[in-house]
Amino acid sequence: MKYPARVKLIDVGPRDGLQNEKQPVPAAVKIDLVQRLQDAGLKEIEVTSYVSPKWVPQMADAASVMAGITRQSGVLYSVLTPNLKGFEAALASKPDEIVVFGAASEAFSQKNINCSIAESIERFAPVVQAALDAGIAVRGAMSCTVGCPYEGEIAPEKVGYVAGLMKSIGVQRVDVADTIGVGTPIKVQKALQATLAHFEIDQVSGHFHDTYGQALSNTLAALELGVWNFQSSVAGLGGCPYAKGATGNVATEDVVYLLHGMGIETGIDLDKLIDAGQFISEHLGRPTQSRVARALLAKRAG
Repeated sequence: MKYPARVKLIDVGPRDGLQNEKQPVPAAVKIDLVQRLQDAGLKEIEVTSYVSPKWVPQMADAASVMAGITRQSGVLYSVLTPNLKGFEAALASKPDEIVVFGAASEAFSQKNINCSIAESIERFAPVVQAALDAGIAVRGAMSCTVGCPYEGEIAPEKVGYVAGLMKSIGVQRVDVADTIGVGTPIKVQKALQATLAHFEIDQVSGHFHDTYGQALSNTLAALELGVWNFQSSVAGLGGCPYAKGATGNVATEDVVYLLHGMGIETGIDLDKLIDAGQFISEHLGRPTQSRVARALLAKRAG
């Protein structure tokens, strides 16, 4: 099996990982986390979300966080902008990329953003166009691509449908997300293949949750198809509020350990990455969700 020689990871910890934390995380801590991630070698970081503080109070400091980070050359900083108002607010922060999000499940779309899949794409179209006009890259996140807490299993045809809609409004690359972590390798491959009918391999990333312990297996399955972009979250931060017992995003540390063990380059310093995960875990007052980090930290302790 020939795997990609190099993989690029997008760390979503500062945004996707922290957004559901009930206790406010100070902007200074978020800024420090971004700094630590880029110092560890991350070249893409999902920093924050320009959403209503009423719905996501944790992201109310989006502008402060973006203003406070020290940008490094060669690092791409992305932000979530679900609507035109959010995009306009984000514009002053000069993000390198904005992210719009849809679902491959009609029920999830209705529950999450109160509209159908088709309606969500109509909402995103002016946001995408405004970003492209401003010279800002656009990524589309597709949630529930293998399973939904309301509909159950999702057919690959539904994933292809959403991917096609994303492509039609100008989205430049897409994430294939197993939002509730129920995916298994073959199901994930089918979702990816449906997406690859509309986007090139360089424009597709895998985003896997580890609810059932399948995230690394699903990563390997994606690598077998040639996918070389993945999203992960330092210390395994984050979870899906719609899936009872969900353990959140796959930990960046675990993915890096897997890739390095396979001889695949990432440009990431695992020791510095573990330190970044330990930093945010200590602030949150709980142990890291990364199995690799726990093992290596125990080894450090002797």
